[in-house]
Amino acid sequence: MTPVRASNDFDDSSSVSITVDTDFADDSAAEKTVPDVPPPPGAAAVFGPALDGARAFARMLATRGVERGLIGPHEVPRLWDRHLLNCAVVADLIDSRCRTLVDIGSGAGLPGLVLALMRPELSVALLEPMERRCRFLSECVAELGLANVSVLRGRAEETALRADVATARAVAPLDRLAEMAVHVVRPGGMVLAIKGRTAADELKKARPVLRRIGARGAQVVCAGDGKVDPATTVVRFFAR
Repeated sequence: MTPVRASNDFDDSSSVSITVDTDFADDSAAEKTVPDVPPPPGAAAVFGPALDGARAFARMLATRGVERGLIGPHEVPRLWDRHLLNCAVVADLIDSRCRTLVDIGSGAGLPGLVLALMRPELSVALLEPMERRCRFLSECVAELGLANVSVLRGRAEETALRADVATARAVAPLDRLAEMAVHVVRPGGMVLAIKGRTAADELKKARPVLRRIGARGAQVVCAGDGKVDPATTVVRFFAR
């Protein structure tokens, strides 16, 4: 692994370096025969010109993602509804003035890779501590040709990133996640935590932590209402 500086698109007020594994991508890992994972009819309206990239990513998840334990085999039939579309509509919550996004605990690239496809003007950092997941992410980035994405191996508490937006899905309970997220967003930056049915309960439990870290405007919001069913439930707040 090679220690490098964070992208210049991200605010970075310290001299701390971030470890980026530039050797993860492995062209030999590509499958010779890749099954198609057809999108549902509504996917074209959500993804628009990013649909072809989303289809390619779906095939990667259904094959290598399953083989490497990033996605359970029972998730393959619902990759689009439960995962890809669920993440894609979160793009609606990101202001057009935002330029940088960090996906905390990116795992299989949900939602980070999907948002990079949806919003190519964003510089997206996929932050993931586990090497095998970083390898998978780097392969996906290379094969999808995503010049706006970097894969960073590390933890939120240890990085020098200062992004406009931080996202997370299935990483940690909100009270713990909030403390991680404030390390990677600039002052006033937005945090979007995809939480589903637990959102309201987690927000209630996290209120003391959110007050302590000075978070503003914490609320449960829905993304994709009228585009996906059910809409994606997100806890949104802004850093001090």
